[in-house]
Amino acid sequence: MELSSEDALRLNVLLSNNPRAIRIDESRLVVYGLTETGEAKIQLNPTGKDEQYLKKVREVLSSHVTGSPGGYPVYLRRWTRMGQIRDDNLDRLLLLGEPEAVVAVACAKGLTDELARRAWWALPEPDNARRMLANPAVVAGEMGKELAAFLIDYLPFETEPETMIETLSLVLQPGLLDEEKRADLWRRAARKPAFYVGFLNAVPDDLPEGAPRTDAGRIQASMETLAEADNPWARHAIKISSASGQAFLQTVQRALKKPANQEVVTSTLDAVARYFAPLRPEGRPDLTIEALIEEAERDCADEGKRDLHACLLADGSLRPLMMAMHVLSGVGYGVVRPVFRTTDAIGSLMRRKLEPVMTPLHAQLEILRRG
Repeated sequence: MELSSEDALRLNVLLSNNPRAIRIDESRLVVYGLTETGEAKIQLNPTGKDEQYLKKVREVLSSHVTGSPGGYPVYLRRWTRMGQIRDDNLDRLLLLGEPEAVVAVACAKGLTDELARRAWWALPEPDNARRMLANPAVVAGEMGKELAAFLIDYLPFETEPETMIETLSLVLQPGLLDEEKRADLWRRAARKPAFYVGFLNAVPDDLPEGAPRTDAGRIQASMETLAEADNPWARHAIKISSASGQAFLQTVQRALKKPANQEVVTSTLDAVARYFAPLRPEGRPDLTIEALIEEAERDCADEGKRDLHACLLADGSLRPLMMAMHVLSGVGYGVVRPVFRTTDAIGSLMRRKLEPVMTPLHAQLEILRRG
C-alpha cells in the first residue's frame, strides 16, 4: 500500500519545514505538526484499511527521521519507562508520531523544559504529566506549573488511591503551587485520606495544623547540647516535639485512620520510615511490630548504642519517646506482612484485619504526641 499522492506531498511539506513534534489522531485520521508558527494539520485520505495506512504514514515519518522505516522499537517499553534511553536525539523521537517514543522522551534523564513542552503537546495525558514532573529540570522550568495545574484539574477523575498519592507527591514539590491551591488540596484530603500520604511524601516538614508538645521547651533544653554535637537522636527528639514534627505525626494518624487499600497503608509506613531514617543509617529491617518493640527495648538498655544512650543519660524521662522513635524508624512492609500475606481485603474489612498491627503502631504515635 502506498500513500495517496496528496497525503505524501503534504507530509513531505510538513517534514521539510522542520516541525518540533508530530502527533497522529488515529480515530480521526489526522496528522498534526507542531511548528514554529503554530500547529499544522493534515487530514489523511486512506487508500486502504485505516490501520495499514497509518502504519505506512509512520514508516514515512521514520524514514525521514531515522533513515529507516522501522520506527520506534516499542519492545523497549520496559527500558523506556525506566528512563534508560540515551539522551542524544531525544528531539528526533518526537517526530515519529509514536506514543511510546514520546514516553521515552518524557522518561529520559536528559529531558529539558523545551522538550517537555513538545512532549506534552504530543501526548497530553495524566501519566505523561506525572512522568515529566519526576524530572527536576521540568519542575524548575516553565512546564512544571502547567503540568501541575493540569494534574490538579484532573484529580477528581482519578479513582485509584495510589495514583492520587503519586499525583500529590509530584504537584506538591516546591515552586509548583501557590498557597491557595495547596490549602485547597489539604481541605480535600479530609474526604480523600490518600491525599495525606502525598503530603507526607512531598512536604513532611511543612505540614499545616501543627502545634508543639507542651514539653517541647524542656526537651529542647535537655537535648540541645547533644543536638549541636550532631547526635541524631537528640536532633530528632527536638524535631518531633516541635510544631512541624507534631503536624507530621497528626497527618500520619489521619492517613491511617481509614486507608482505602493496602497501597495506602504501605505508602504511609514508608513515609514514616523515611522521616525517621537518620536514626537507622544501616537501613530499615524487615520486622513485625512486636519485633520492632523488642528491638527498641534492647537498644535502649544497650550502652553500646552510644548516641541513644547519651540522650537517655541526659534525660531519662525521654525513654518512652526514644523507644517510640526507634520503633517508627523501622516500620515497613514487615509490619503488615502477617496480615497482607493472607488477604487481599480492602476498605473496612482490611482495617479490621489490621487492628492487631495498627493498635500497637498507633500507641507509638501517641507516645510521641503526648506532652
